[in-house]
Amino acid sequence: MKVAESVKFDELFKHCKLPITKLLSKRQQTILLSSVNIVQYNKKDVIVKQNSISSHVFYIIEGVIKVTREQRKGKNIVLKIDTRGSFVGLISLLGGNRFNFTLTAVENTIVAQIPIATISLLMEENSKFSLEISQHISRHSIFLINRLTGLLYKQLPGRVADLILYFSEEIYQNYEFAFPVNRVELAELCGTTKESLIRTLSEFNHDKIIELNRNNIKILSYDILKTLSKLG
Repeated sequence: MKVAESVKFDELFKHCKLPITKLLSKRQQTILLSSVNIVQYNKKDVIVKQNSISSHVFYIIEGVIKVTREQRKGKNIVLKIDTRGSFVGLISLLGGNRFNFTLTAVENTIVAQIPIATISLLMEENSKFSLEISQHISRHSIFLINRLTGLLYKQLPGRVADLILYFSEEIYQNYEFAFPVNRVELAELCGTTKESLIRTLSEFNHDKIIELNRNNIKILSYDILKTLSKLG
């Protein structure tokens, strides 16, 4: 972990490109940006440990972060993968004083650390800003509800289709990409075993739904993936 060198407010604003700042007055922007730290993490660095005190929210400037819920006996559930332009940790803003998850850098990552106290202050002052933050929290909650529904009620091909579409549509906005996590973590995202995931990916590859080469994947039939996702 490395804290980046201090920069001027306008340079920081340009570097962070925080979408929430557009709703703030100049004074409020100064309050926000003066409290932000730019921090660099190496691949596999733990950014936040589950049950630690929730003092900051994170905005990803560059890189990819894995959001994990740690279970007993060393078993983990990967809740979400977030990348550039995403806020991470907003769900802890109003939900207690401890993080309910672990954040890990999947690759070299740069984040803006924003104190929860600063966000809370600005939410009290600015109703439009408060609404925007609430909408971010709502979208995150809806995503987790949809994830839970898929894990509980969809068959494995539907869950694997969801996984591929998630990386294609939400993370990379591309039909070709490389999975940023290993097969065990992908299986945790799908709620299955590594062996079952590998078998299903191989079947998709054999059926020419995707083209798979190690971690590199190319979607050949987007429509079939959407149908598998929809039918579950």
